[in-house]
Amino acid sequence: MWAFYGPLAKFMRCWGGWVMAKRIRRKAKARRPASRPLAATRAIETALASFAHDIRTPLTGIIAIGELLSTSELGERERRWVAALKEAAEHIVALTTVVVDAARAGAGRVAARRERFDARALAQSLAASCAARAQAKGLGCKTEIAAAFPGHVTGDPVRLRAAVENLIDNAVKFTERGDIVLRMSAARAARERTRLVFAISDSGIGMTAAEIKRLFRPFAQGNEDIARTYGGAGLGLVLVKRLAEAMDGSLTVKSRPGRGSTFTLAVVVAADREAPVVADGPASARIARRAAPARSLRILCAEDNPYGRVILKTILGELGHRAEFVGSGEAAVDAAARGGYDAVLMDVALPDIDGIEATRRIRALAGAAARTPVIAVSGRSSTEEEARAHAAGVNGYLTKPISPSKLNTYLSALAAS
Repeated sequence: MWAFYGPLAKFMRCWGGWVMAKRIRRKAKARRPASRPLAATRAIETALASFAHDIRTPLTGIIAIGELLSTSELGERERRWVAALKEAAEHIVALTTVVVDAARAGAGRVAARRERFDARALAQSLAASCAARAQAKGLGCKTEIAAAFPGHVTGDPVRLRAAVENLIDNAVKFTERGDIVLRMSAARAARERTRLVFAISDSGIGMTAAEIKRLFRPFAQGNEDIARTYGGAGLGLVLVKRLAEAMDGSLTVKSRPGRGSTFTLAVVVAADREAPVVADGPASARIARRAAPARSLRILCAEDNPYGRVILKTILGELGHRAEFVGSGEAAVDAAARGGYDAVLMDVALPDIDGIEATRRIRALAGAAARTPVIAVSGRSSTEEEARAHAAGVNGYLTKPISPSKLNTYLSALAAS
């Protein structure tokens, strides 16, 4: 009898182990498909973040040179051109924060930021942009800003402008003759908030009901003929809709074949009862007052991009300071250790150790070198990144593109000390 139960017990133990192992493999297999898309998404976001950083480098030059150009003797027309150029470049910089959102377009809800901005000024800028694009194609343009459109509000101006600009682009692209009409209005929303409404109408090709249904699918357009004729990846409206939803709003469309389309974007912002921020005069006046520093500073610049070096040298030269360059975090630490610098401009993204780690090592040096003021320069504007930099010991934090005015604020304080 024991001869029978002994082998049976051994078999049952083996069977139980096999069943348990199979269950473990099944659970592992069930988890595996989810991890791969997550890893792929993170890799895409990292690549796009790096790409966004690279975009900011030449834009730093455009904005900085534009600001310096505004200090020269210009006519009123040329001054407006410089202001428009600088504003367009600043918006492109802001759009780099939206680039990563595009990678997440199919992966969930886009998170909107909350900051104070002048909604009426944004509306006026959008009206000017719409008119310029329409006129460049020989189209008429009509813009209306309702009297009730608010001034300062709290919301996400970067994503709002990106969404409306996309709709304007589409309206111009799909219209060969006639007019583009941009109407901007506002209405009360729940909980003492305000709903901003942007309606963009065109007299272009229009769409059927079936084509409208395809619009909000990633990488899809109304039909294949449209894709061949007008190009485009078919992601724009998907992202615009997600941006609208992130701002508690919506995107709707009405269209008739051959009669044009109207896209209506609505977003919700918080009312701002604070007094508007008043600048201390025009940019040219502010720059003129900074022309003569208390003393010329010797500044170490940790910047590996050749174009970025040219721009920094130009800015610092115009501000009356001397710039010396190194191309890595390690080299920045070595140069700071030798001493003789009044400040270090430290790019956060460097090829070996990053600017944050380089700052930590400078703070660990012996003697006066450890107290050298360090100003971090970063392509990231998040509060977490800035907090990390300050924790490492930086004295200031500038986001790209570098504004000569903001940089001068830091350097003037050092020169006066």
